[in-house]
Amino acid sequence: MTAPSLSAIGSVAYKEFLHIYRDRRVLLLLLILPPLFTLLFGQAFETSEIKDIPGLLINRDNTIQTQRFVDIILKNKTFRWRQASPDVTNESDLLGNRARAALVIPPGWSETLRAGNPKPLPLYLDGSDINTASAVEGAVQKSLADFQMKERDLIVENLPDDVIQLGKQLRVEVRKQFVSLMEAWSSESKVLYNPKSRVIDYVIPGIIGLILQLLTVTLMACTIARERESGTLYQLLVTSLQRGEIVIGKILPYLGISILLIVVIMALSSWHFGVQFYQTPVLGLVCLLFLLCSLGLGLLISAFSKTQTQAIQFSVFFLLPVFVLSGAFAPLEQLPQTIRYISEIFPLTHFCRAFRLVNMYYASPAFYVVDLVVLLAGALITFLGAAFLLKRIEQ
Repeated sequence: MTAPSLSAIGSVAYKEFLHIYRDRRVLLLLLILPPLFTLLFGQAFETSEIKDIPGLLINRDNTIQTQRFVDIILKNKTFRWRQASPDVTNESDLLGNRARAALVIPPGWSETLRAGNPKPLPLYLDGSDINTASAVEGAVQKSLADFQMKERDLIVENLPDDVIQLGKQLRVEVRKQFVSLMEAWSSESKVLYNPKSRVIDYVIPGIIGLILQLLTVTLMACTIARERESGTLYQLLVTSLQRGEIVIGKILPYLGISILLIVVIMALSSWHFGVQFYQTPVLGLVCLLFLLCSLGLGLLISAFSKTQTQAIQFSVFFLLPVFVLSGAFAPLEQLPQTIRYISEIFPLTHFCRAFRLVNMYYASPAFYVVDLVVLLAGALITFLGAAFLLKRIEQ
């Protein structure tokens, strides 16, 4: 077998580029959708702060002490409280009240506080979104802790003089223990790798990968199928072109366009969302291997699809689980162990992992070399598979 000719590859690539240029719908798809999706996805994940959750607040214990708690919780930005009448009886109907949470202060609650036996506050949560439900519960607990601290300070300030004199008679060590027990204990945390705790910095590889894979796999899957439908595939196969030259020539235009899209998406992410990219040569290598793997996969789908419709259907069936199981927007550790094994077959899984290790962890190649090898192997397997299927078509 002779080595692939650059002129032959160039002729196939030029022909494929003309197909893209003449199909204005595909051209608009490539030019408009990636920046638009980057802005939409990035805006959705730009911040991890959950706020303005609609809540229903019912105060059935109208006392001065209770009002102090109400003043504290109303300042919590997690909620957008709507105070309802104490006579409301359907507080558990969150859907009917158009709320995601309902907090009830029962009658006599302040009396239980003064008696040293505080009664728990009924809190109704919408569990359809577990992340929101846990955030709401945590915000309520924080407001209660702030209220408890202020109430404790009021009690200490109003202690009788004889109690204060009695306290002064205690040993210094005992007094320090009492003071320590009355203060909230804490840990000194230091956030590594993503010190600003920005979700956008974590999900940016998923945004880049999903946009590229959606476009490359879908569009590439239609190339040979389009030739087959128009009848030009057999004309191409009976020429002196080698199968490898056809495969490489088909891929080159999409590879060039995809590289341009990566530059646009990363520039837009850096300018609009303030995402910092480090070790750009290594990131470029990760992106290149991922592109080759995705393009090869699309070409493989195109090679065994008889029509463009069939090629798109195969692409959709492949891309649907990728959205959920690739770790693009949530850590893979949250998935069951069996599902995690399945996720390893998706190129996007290895792309996101390698991208984060390089850009967020500043890791050495030893940590992500396996992912690069998997992406390279995927590219080679899909290219060889597409060339083999083309050979069978010729026969």
